[in-house]
Order: sequence, then C-alpha cells, then structure tokens
Amino acid sequence: MNPRRWFSRWRRTVTDPPSGVQRWVLLDVETGGLDVERDPLLAIAAVAVEVDWPQGRLVIRPGDSLSVTLRPPQASGKANILLHGIGAGRQRAGLPPAEGLQAFLDWAGPAPRVAFHAAFDRALLTRECRRHLGDTMRHEWLDLAPLCTVSHPSVQARALDDWLRHFRIECLARHEAAADVLAEAELLQRIWPRVAAECDGWQALQRYAGRAAWLGAR
Repeated sequence: MNPRRWFSRWRRTVTDPPSGVQRWVLLDVETGGLDVERDPLLAIAAVAVEVDWPQGRLVIRPGDSLSVTLRPPQASGKANILLHGIGAGRQRAGLPPAEGLQAFLDWAGPAPRVAFHAAFDRALLTRECRRHLGDTMRHEWLDLAPLCTVSHPSVQARALDDWLRHFRIECLARHEAAADVLAEAELLQRIWPRVAAECDGWQALQRYAGRAAWLGAR
C-alpha cells in the first residue's frame, strides 16, 4: 500500500476518544541533515494512536493522521534528497514553516508525542516552533526506542532498522516520514502486549521505559 494514500496534508476524521482512552500522536520528521541546531525541518508525518488503558488495548487510527511538507530557506543538496526523497520542487512547493507547524499543533492538540529516538524529533520541533510560532511546545513525550528495549531485553537491536528486521516489519519507503511512521506504528503494536502487561497508565509507562537505563539503553 502506498503510504501517501493513508496521509493527507491535514486530516482528522474521528472524534476525541471516550473517557478511559488516551490519544497519542506517533510522529516522524525528515530534515535537511542531522544538525539539530541548524538543519531545516522538511516534513512531518504523524498518526494517532488510541490506548484503552482499562482494556489494555492499543489501536492505530490511520484516518486520524497528518503529513505536511515545509518549505526550507533553500532546497537540500542532492545527497540529502537521495536519502529522504523530498525533491527540490516538492520542497519549494511546501507550506511556509509557520503554517505547517501550526497545522501540526492544531491537529495534534494536547496528545502526548511518541517517536523513535524522540530526543531528536523533540529538539527539532521545539526549535522550529519557538522560531516560527513563539511556542515552546510543552507536551509530554515518549521514546519508543527504550520501550522496545525494556519490553524485549533479549533482542540485540539498536537502530529502528534492527527492530523492523527483528519483527519482520516492511517499511515501504525507508526515510520517508509517512512510511517510517507507519512502520513505527506497527512496531508499537508488536511490543504492546508485553507493555500492557506491565503498565496501567501513562506514568507507569514512563517508569517502565525508564528501566531501559538499567539494561544499558541502546
């Protein structure tokens, strides 16, 4: 399935979850490099996740999703474009950063943010929201990487690709934000049974993920 069919520039078609169900936002970003202080943010893709804590269930909601390309000051170099696949024309046709970031904030609302190696996504989005919107983005975050580690301590995996190979999850277009976030959503579903067996709420989940430090977080 083409991941672009699951995502629109801004689409939210479901109502807020009922009492006892928590809405999370699982996200992935593409950038013009790995320097979190200077490189531009090029794209954000995100999909909502509903967690029914009383029932211990997690459901991915592809109809509640967002994908947006942001217009950088100048297009990325050829080597960078080969990595993320966002061509110069698509970059120039992207939304102004303030407009794209506001669309993301409006869609995501107060939901906790979830990402694999979330520190990078968090720092980049915080930088861009402060720069373009004057918003410090005070939201709770969960890093999927240590959650994978603590729920499956015997797996010798470090990077996202390692975890995808372990669970035989196919990513249709690696390093494209929309495809990556769908693969990460499936990864979260795969580890969820063990997570749900240990956690009954958000605070318990954060403590559980924190155990990864004792395992030598990868």
